[in-house]
Amino acid sequence: MSVHPSSIIAAGAIIPASSTVGPFCTIGPNVVLGENCELISHVVLDGHTRIGDRARIFSFACVGIAPQDLKYKGEPTACVIGDDTVIRESVTISRGTEGGGGVTQVGSGCLIMAYTHIGHDSRIGNHCILANGTTLAGHVTIEDYVTTSAMGPVHQYCTIGQYAYIGGGTTITQDVLPYSLTSIERNNHAYGINKIGLERKGFTPDELKQLRAAYRILQHSKLNVTEALAAIREKISSGEFGDKVAYLADFIARSERGIIK
Repeated sequence: MSVHPSSIIAAGAIIPASSTVGPFCTIGPNVVLGENCELISHVVLDGHTRIGDRARIFSFACVGIAPQDLKYKGEPTACVIGDDTVIRESVTISRGTEGGGGVTQVGSGCLIMAYTHIGHDSRIGNHCILANGTTLAGHVTIEDYVTTSAMGPVHQYCTIGQYAYIGGGTTITQDVLPYSLTSIERNNHAYGINKIGLERKGFTPDELKQLRAAYRILQHSKLNVTEALAAIREKISSGEFGDKVAYLADFIARSERGIIK
C-alpha cells in the first residue's frame, strides 16, 4: 500500500493495498478502509469506522470521532461511510451512541463539502450533497438525493425527505417534505416542488403534475394537515395519484416533529 511515512496507523486497522494514505493521517485500530480509497492528508479516522470503496477524504476531516454527547462513556459504537463518497476539508462525522442505535451512517455517492458536521446517530442516504457548513445535530435522518445549501443547521430528530432541496442559511426545526424546495428566503417555508432537480432525476411530466396537485392540496387549500392528508389519500385510492404521491403521504403520516409547510 502507499502510506506516507508521517502517517500513524494503529495495529488492527485494515488498509488494502489499493488505497493511498497521504501525509500526517491518523488511523485507529478498529478502522476498515475500502478498496481504492484516498486520504489526502491530515485525516483522522477513529472508532469502529468502515469506509466504503473509492472514498476520497480531504485534509483535516475527522471521521468516526467520539460523539459530542455527555452521555457517551466510550461504548464501541460505529460510523459507516458508503462507496464513492467524497468528504471534503474539515468535515466532522461523529460515531453513534448506545442510546441512539449505535451507528452514524453516510450512504454511497455523497458529496460532503467543507466544514460540514454530521452528529451522532445521524443517517444520510445515497447521492446526497451537503454543502459547506451544513450542521446536523444528532439523530438526523436525510433520505436519498437530498441537497442542502451552505450554512444550514438541522435540529435533532428531524427528517429531510428524498429529493428535497434546502436553501442556504435555512434553519430546519421540523421535517422537510420530500420533493420540496424549502428556504429561509420564504420564511422557512416549503414553497413548491424541486421541479428542476426532479426533472434531472428522470421524473416524468405526469409525476410532476401529480406532485404539484398534491402540494396544492397540502399548501394552498384551507385544509389542515390531517384533512389535506385524507384528501390526498382519497386521490391515491382512486388512481389519480401514483406512487410518488403515495410516498409523500406516508412521509407526512409518520412525521413525529411535524412538517414544514
